[in-house]
Amino acid sequence: MLVLRPSRYLARIMRIDPVQRQSVISLGSTIGLTAVGFLSTMYFAHTVGLSILGAYYLFVAYFSIFNLLGDGGFGSAAVKRISEGEDQGAYLTAFVVLRVMLMAVSVGFLLIVQPYLVDLTSSGVFPWLILALVVSVFTSITSNAVYGRGKVGVNQIGGLINNLVRIGIQVAAVILGYGLAGLAGGFVAGLLAAGLFNFRFLDLALSPFRWSHISSLFAFSFWTFLSASGYLVFSYADTILIGYFMTDTDVGIYRVALQLTSIAAFVTLALHTTLYPKVSYWGKQHDLASVESALARAFTYSLLLAVPVLAGGWILGERLLYFFYGAPSAAGAGALAILLLVQVAHVFMYLQTMCLNALDRPKDSFRVTAVAVTANVVLNILLIPAYGIVGASAATLVTMVLNAALAHRALSRSIRVRMEPRAVGHIVLAALIMAAVVMAFSFAIPLSNVFLVLAAVALGGLVYILVLLRIDRGIHDELKELTLKLGIPWPEGL
Repeated sequence: MLVLRPSRYLARIMRIDPVQRQSVISLGSTIGLTAVGFLSTMYFAHTVGLSILGAYYLFVAYFSIFNLLGDGGFGSAAVKRISEGEDQGAYLTAFVVLRVMLMAVSVGFLLIVQPYLVDLTSSGVFPWLILALVVSVFTSITSNAVYGRGKVGVNQIGGLINNLVRIGIQVAAVILGYGLAGLAGGFVAGLLAAGLFNFRFLDLALSPFRWSHISSLFAFSFWTFLSASGYLVFSYADTILIGYFMTDTDVGIYRVALQLTSIAAFVTLALHTTLYPKVSYWGKQHDLASVESALARAFTYSLLLAVPVLAGGWILGERLLYFFYGAPSAAGAGALAILLLVQVAHVFMYLQTMCLNALDRPKDSFRVTAVAVTANVVLNILLIPAYGIVGASAATLVTMVLNAALAHRALSRSIRVRMEPRAVGHIVLAALIMAAVVMAFSFAIPLSNVFLVLAAVALGGLVYILVLLRIDRGIHDELKELTLKLGIPWPEGL
């Protein structure tokens, strides 16, 4: 009889290589919160409709923009300086002071422009936006502090708690009939819960700081802020401009299609979070060989999921939208096909800009992003009125590829940016075989209900994993070793 002893299991996990361990925790957290997020969004789409869901996505977009103004890039700067291990308490205190001041400026500016934010004021979520910005100060301080201390797992669990609390309250509020206000209120509750959790593990004490600490944060934050602004444009400019040129329903259709493609980014997000403090440390120690090796492996493991999701999404995307989010969402199938390609390009953009920032080159990261951002805004303005959400998807794809190419050029000046062609080739081959099997299944058995669609997804995933583990012994051995270290039995046939 198998008995799980938590203390022994924890000790087993702690013996795993730190990067592998933290990546597994980060990936597990990402998968968990995304799964819950998918289910809740499906429920909201069927219950409150895509119009209210679109209005909520606009609320999140505006929060992200004004929260960035309230952060000013100092969050990433604090993580960078704290992770370097010197004057950690002083940097934390300086960050607290700056964050509170910028929040006041951000909220003040928001109150000034309130008459022009018709979407927010008419829907009644403007007060919730103010409250969310205030609460985010506490959450930002605690999460960035524990992240800078290298507690990646704690930070990721905090993010998981944020999402679980948010979704739980949102579902309850929707059931009680609160609609959009319930969605916004759950968003605020999740932020507060995450802040309280991270605070429990914060082991840095506030200490006096000097102007040199402020100056050091400024030196990093300015370019990081501008670079983060560019990333927000990629994330939300299309949403805001769709809301401006089209309707809340169109925003809802576009965002649920985008959410469906986010499965492809699981590994990328996990590795980005895990590797940033590691790359920062390696860069400080001039150990660039470790950075090169980690980045190459990160590309491989990110594509391990992104490529099969791309292939499967092209075949099953329209059916998945129809059954998961309701018949109206199937209109987003064209946008979905393009957004799946965006996620593949996102692998290279996200990991390379992460390395630029971690290697203390935020200025180069901004320059790269600024060019792509400008192109993104222009293309969205030109393409959305003419082609709707498909135009928004195309604009995002073109500029994501541009950003990835420019980031590669900039990063190549510091390290040798490379891929693992043999492993990537095996991933592509396994995905092609999977696609052929799924297409044959869909031709033989019409996908007329959600259970058949899920069966096709399960079959494709099984074929992909079996083929890949057979043709790539390197990936096979690494996954087997990690699985056994986690105490999970490895199937005999593999």
